[in-house]
Amino acid sequence: MTGSDETRIALSKTKMLLLILASAAFIGIGAWMLTLDAAQIEAQRRFNNPLFIYGIAWAAIVFFTWTGVVGIRKMIDEKPGLIFNSDGITDNSSGVSAGLIPWSEISGFSVYQIQKQTMLVVLLKNPKIYIDRGSAFQRTLNRANAKMCGSPVVISSNTLKINFDTLIDLSRTYFAKYGAAA
Repeated sequence: MTGSDETRIALSKTKMLLLILASAAFIGIGAWMLTLDAAQIEAQRRFNNPLFIYGIAWAAIVFFTWTGVVGIRKMIDEKPGLIFNSDGITDNSSGVSAGLIPWSEISGFSVYQIQKQTMLVVLLKNPKIYIDRGSAFQRTLNRANAKMCGSPVVISSNTLKINFDTLIDLSRTYFAKYGAAA
């Protein structure tokens, strides 16, 4: 049962709009790549294999269509992106959101950085439970997160109305208060 000690972090509609626009741009680039003639591609010095270029184009179209759909769904989603309370963390921040993660299943946190993006990694006692959640595509992404970051639950502040430093501070504060007792 949740008490009054709860912190709700809203999804950032501005960041979602930017995600949708970026997705549309990458879908457009993928579509443009499909219009390239095989002879044009073969004439390039690098990346001159038409099959490779068309494969990249289709992968971009599929992936960024998915991210665009997720962005649209999150734009109209009224639920908070994250909730911290005595029960645990409720993640609704991405297309592979974990839902409620009880404190008893969390062993700690780490930070993962790729390029200039920093993400909060929720370390789990039994990650397989979270890897096996969702659709086949979501399970694939969960496995990729687990392999790359050490956990299937990875939270970026990029979709939230919060900066990363505040996110990590909140996570550690709630974990010290409720996770140690779990």
